[in-house]
Amino acid sequence: MSAKETKNPIRNISDTALWVAVYRAMESERPDALFHDPYARRLAGERGEAIVNTMPLGKQMSWAMVIRTAVMDEMIMRCIEQGAKTVLNLAAGLDTRAYRLDLPADLRWYHVDFQPMVDFMQDRLSDEKARCDLEYIAADLREQEQRDALFKKASDHGPVLVITEGLLIYLLPEQVASLAKSLRRTALAKWWITDLASPLLLKRLAKSWSKKLEQGNAPFQFAPKEGTAFFKPFGWNEAEYRSNWDESMRLKRPMRFAWFWNLVMKLQTKAQQEAGRRMSGIVLFESN
Repeated sequence: MSAKETKNPIRNISDTALWVAVYRAMESERPDALFHDPYARRLAGERGEAIVNTMPLGKQMSWAMVIRTAVMDEMIMRCIEQGAKTVLNLAAGLDTRAYRLDLPADLRWYHVDFQPMVDFMQDRLSDEKARCDLEYIAADLREQEQRDALFKKASDHGPVLVITEGLLIYLLPEQVASLAKSLRRTALAKWWITDLASPLLLKRLAKSWSKKLEQGNAPFQFAPKEGTAFFKPFGWNEAEYRSNWDESMRLKRPMRFAWFWNLVMKLQTKAQQEAGRRMSGIVLFESN
């Protein structure tokens, strides 16, 4: 499908995985790539390209997704080094870490998503071999019975690491709260890696991506004003926060006109600077 065939190729939340896969492909094809995902271009396909070409500033905004992928890779590998035996990759979409990271062969990796996404992944990667003990699981995480059965299964082989890359922002606060409680009480998870948005980020995105996503039935919704403190009543403490902005500087993938915004930040109060740093980031939570 080309961009000409539809004004908005995003049909639902699952299509956002095609969009992000294009960004992984773009990064992988750079001579100085931060990571290599040899499957991304194959998975993204023409629809993924159409989404990037249709979204406002589509290619220019790739830096944030690239940073998210690279930083999560680092955090995941560190948690595994610290003893994680099972990975719960929720709403995994087209994530290929089970194939591309240097993982222990005996690591259990549950790739969880809706049935159509699971079928798509298995079809496209049918000839590839995972680096670990990978199991695809079709489940609707909104269904309590399905979720509890999956989480109980994971808890039997802990310690458990949970990944929710690109998921929480599409949920309502009460859905995130329910998920947080279940991950702690039923999955008995020790670590949880996720990206987290702020109200300030959603306000800025309202001028670019939000309208397209709402039209595609995938609106941005979760951006707690409390930040990581939102999760504390449900048994989760912030162990590490990586600001997208700071990491973009470290990894040399800054956004366009980053130099200008760095100058602006120098004129701001410390509180304003911290709010800017916390506008968007990757968080490692540990259960208490």
